[in-house]
Amino acid sequence: MPKDILVVEDEPDIRRLVVLHLEREGFRCRTASNGADALREATRAVPDLVVLDLMLPAIDGLEVCRRLRSDAGTAGVPIIMLTAKSAEVDRVVGLEVGADDYVVKPFSPSELVARVRAVLRRARPAPAARVLSAGPLALDPARHIVTLHGRPLDLTPKEFDLLAALLEAAGRVLSREHLLNSVWGYARADEIESRTVDVHIRRLRAKLGDVGSRITTVKSVGYRFEPE
Repeated sequence: MPKDILVVEDEPDIRRLVVLHLEREGFRCRTASNGADALREATRAVPDLVVLDLMLPAIDGLEVCRRLRSDAGTAGVPIIMLTAKSAEVDRVVGLEVGADDYVVKPFSPSELVARVRAVLRRARPAPAARVLSAGPLALDPARHIVTLHGRPLDLTPKEFDLLAALLEAAGRVLSREHLLNSVWGYARADEIESRTVDVHIRRLRAKLGDVGSRITTVKSVGYRFEPE
């Protein structure tokens, strides 16, 4: 069955261009031209992925992203944000509120399609037979539950996958390229410029509290979860 993509873009020409190229690749597309319509469409029939423009009238893309992430029905829907803003801070804010990736305008339609495919792959580490633990932190891949000091921890799907990869590595350093490939599903991560990993690591550290300091940065290489 074709994947259902919700394209949210207020510029008609760009909206048509995105839909044209996605439908050529076999995706089924729905559209919205503003934030309110986007939220209605997403809750009426939950899409497989949302391509979301940042600069929308009335309700902007950041707020749409926040609301989708706060709704249990749409919290797990992948979001790729389109933005005309080139400032790094704008891209990072999009990722901070829950977007899985971003594409900066003007963009190559083929790049957008590649990003859509990569995000949809949602490559996850194979479920381990055992619970992965580190001190007060426990991750159960089979039940998809993380607890900290015995209490459930609210992680996004990508944060869960990222933490699982780090714990499974048992102290080995994982490069950004490896994480982009294994967690985000990029087939050629070395060809894609993205701060996605760095942003998700920062958010994960914050949620883990004191345990978060055990996720260390290995300069110019990647990240590692320090063993006890």
